Amino acid sequence: MLVRSARLSDLTSLMELASFAGAGLTSLPASEENLARRLRNVEASFAGGVPPAEADYLFVLENPLGAVVGTTGMLAAVGLREPWYNYRMGLTVTASRELNIYRQQPTLFLVNDLTGATALCSLYAPPEQRSSEIGRLLSKARFLHMAEFSGDFSPRVIVEMRGVCDVDGRSPFWDSLGRHFFRMEFARANYLTGIGSKAFIAEMMPRFPLYACFLSQAAQAAIGCVHPDSESALAIAQEEGLSYQGYIDIFDGGATLEAPLQQIRAVRESRLLLLAVGTPGEDARPYMIHNRARAGCRIACGAGRVAAGTLVVAAETAERLGLRAGTPIRAVSLDPESRLG
Repeated sequence: MLVRSARLSDLTSLMELASFAGAGLTSLPASEENLARRLRNVEASFAGGVPPAEADYLFVLENPLGAVVGTTGMLAAVGLREPWYNYRMGLTVTASRELNIYRQQPTLFLVNDLTGATALCSLYAPPEQRSSEIGRLLSKARFLHMAEFSGDFSPRVIVEMRGVCDVDGRSPFWDSLGRHFFRMEFARANYLTGIGSKAFIAEMMPRFPLYACFLSQAAQAAIGCVHPDSESALAIAQEEGLSYQGYIDIFDGGATLEAPLQQIRAVRESRLLLLAVGTPGEDARPYMIHNRARAGCRIACGAGRVAAGTLVVAAETAERLGLRAGTPIRAVSLDPESRLG
């Protein structure tokens, strides 16, 4: 499998993937016009011709036959062109010594605290791949690209996890809160979010603090939780050092994770090495390898062994990367327990 930068020629494949993924993939809506516009911006972003406020880095996952079977990406700096909203969970305390009453109430504050952060987005893999090495490559490959071109990204990285919804696509958090202020179904709100209308919807919501106790029990239970389909993505993000710090999505209440860029495991532990082609040996471990190109970015995962400043990989791994022996690469172990030697 290969992760590479997306291009306009991927439009048909991505439309099919977006249709299959459904409403859960809000940043890749099944709209040919919007997706084509996004891919043109993606190509310009990888070419280095887009300011951070508009830069969009979308990658695709290719199978051995060259078919596009997954996506992953990041927005370089959110909230610089239009507001980026989240709810921050706080605590309001009321007390009366005379009445012997002391209450702590979880409270939601509408904030723009995450403005300027790099936001991970558009992660999608077929269900059968989400817990495999392929799913891990797709999720983590973008960290290796950020390590190589760290100046293009924010020192703060966030990811909004998909929140809880039922089999019919209804969100208890939205039904208990957002729907009262913006009369539309959750699926429609999700779609508008995906095509860039999140700020417009957020501006219709109350700006004063909201007591969580006024929400339904189901909505309260959904705060800071993730959809079952996103549990493997959550585990991988946490494995790399991202954590929940009290910010949630304004629509479905899903957890927003964050971490300083340089403290993300794959960024911190990545190294510049020379590619060597040979037999990795029995002690080989899986490594993610970046070809260090910007516009023609290619990232592959293969068994490798570090030796004297080189990473020894099989010929097929070098072929996927389109590289010859002796080429400088950036590499990092796929898993935290497998460190570069």
